[in-house]
Amino acid sequence: MSLLSRRGFLMTSLSGSSVALSSFSRAAEDAAEPIIDIHQHTTYRERTPEQLIAHQRTMRVTQTILLPAGSSVKRPSTGDGKHNTLGGVGAGGNDTALTMARQHPKEFFFGANEVTDLPEARAEIAKYLDLGGIIIGEQKFAVECDSAESQILYALAAEYRVPILMHFQHGTYNLGFERLHKMLEKFPKTNFIGHAQTWWANIDKNHADQKVLYPKGKVTAGGLTDRYLADYPNMFADMSAGSGLNALTRDEDHTRGFLDRHQDKILYGSDCDDRVGKGPGCSGSQTIAAIRKLAPHKVAERKILYENAKKLFRL
Repeated sequence: MSLLSRRGFLMTSLSGSSVALSSFSRAAEDAAEPIIDIHQHTTYRERTPEQLIAHQRTMRVTQTILLPAGSSVKRPSTGDGKHNTLGGVGAGGNDTALTMARQHPKEFFFGANEVTDLPEARAEIAKYLDLGGIIIGEQKFAVECDSAESQILYALAAEYRVPILMHFQHGTYNLGFERLHKMLEKFPKTNFIGHAQTWWANIDKNHADQKVLYPKGKVTAGGLTDRYLADYPNMFADMSAGSGLNALTRDEDHTRGFLDRHQDKILYGSDCDDRVGKGPGCSGSQTIAAIRKLAPHKVAERKILYENAKKLFRL
């Protein structure tokens, strides 16, 4: 081998080694950084507590907030005669979230929840907030988002200084999304967290058909969700579930700008019923990867994955 060839070989080898070391260093850095997941459920589709713990640790989540279901309520008008906080997918209630948080106090925190328009909703939620609950929700019920019953809970959230997380799904849960601004104005001391299909579909200014829950394609900035986050200091976004992941990945150019301008308002959540914590079946891990890929810089990434939730929940 000539001197020139030997030198080229050494330079190529050193360059490859540098790339490998850089990738290893970044992976080690990511693994060491804390992550707060604001949206998980106990016994989600019969997942065991042990499976949930393993799932969160595989995703390298360091702290998790458990969102309980409300009571199962018979309502013949719904068609199936049954209606609860997660539309029948089987998440655990207040007691299960409290128990798991008590058993794993460094890793898990709990929220408080009840069906919005039950007469006992306020008292039931206050009971668990008194026990240390740090959020109301996930509110996922067939009520108008500006109903009198909803407003009782908004006031309760301000009283206890905890956020309220709302699942917006056109025609199904928390109806009247276009009127939410009235509640944001009426309850300025209440921190609202938006989540789910209608919330994320409306990042697009041109999202006209509200029946389309998982829109694809290019996004035009300035949608209703975009404006709520920009105009109201008490409005935050939960990045979880397939709807959040779809919003991240459908138009990466838009996403980079969206994460940049709302970097102080976006919170990481998984809302994932997967048992593994990685791979194509785990939307939670895919969302972490998408945030790391598309965040405009490291500072914004750390805000979204950790610092915003730490501040909002006073952890």
